[in-house]
Amino acid sequence: MTTLAQRIQSFLQSPRGRKLIDQGRRQAAKPQNQQRLRGLMDRLQGRRRY
Repeated sequence: MTTLAQRIQSFLQSPRGRKLIDQGRRQAAKPQNQQRLRGLMDRLQGRRRY
């Protein structure tokens, strides 16, 4: 029986996994999404902007 980490690793090396990784990288490169992620991280870490 394979471990969860092994299953994830094999998925990420598959064509479908590589496609999802590329899609995620393209979305992460967009300035609007970067701003939204920074706001989320600030809220999760308890930081406030005044």
